[in-house]
Amino acid sequence: ELRHRASPWQRNLGYPLAMLGLLALTGISVLIVCFHVLELLLDDAAMPRGMQDASLGQVSFSIFGSFGAALQVVLIFYLMLSSVVGFYSSPLFTRLLPERQDTPLTKIIGNCVSLLVLSSALPVFSRTLGITRFDLLGDFGRFNWLGNFYIVFLYNMGFAGLTTLCLVKRVSWAVQAELIRAFGEDR
Repeated sequence: ELRHRASPWQRNLGYPLAMLGLLALTGISVLIVCFHVLELLLDDAAMPRGMQDASLGQVSFSIFGSFGAALQVVLIFYLMLSSVVGFYSSPLFTRLLPERQDTPLTKIIGNCVSLLVLSSALPVFSRTLGITRFDLLGDFGRFNWLGNFYIVFLYNMGFAGLTTLCLVKRVSWAVQAELIRAFGEDR
């Protein structure tokens, strides 16, 4: 119903641009994680430990300067939104999704707890993946498992592999369905 009410500009320009933006953000995050995996293999300094004597404002946390820092912020917001969407899309937690003007207090509390856990895990998540090196006002590098090479390496490889698999699966199936529909083979 929403697709039928959408204007032609929105259908023909807005949706494809949004899809390309999501594909670009996913691709960039996978590339950054792949570079972090290579960095992990070559240099021990790439481990997501706490910062030692970080002079804020004097040293850039990105090799691309201001553009890289802005890209890190955008990627962290993208990962936050995608993790919330993924959380509420999982079959176990679809019942927790709030309903308009009909959400009981226990469901509201459950949503608050879930969002608090997801937001608390975001700094560790982004540091472990190598998206940022900034500590986000907490010394998250003190977790003992962040110094374990195998856990960090497998976490990065799992993220890169599963994200690439989902990306290829979604994009290739969507393209296949559109090609089948365009050639009239769906009848």
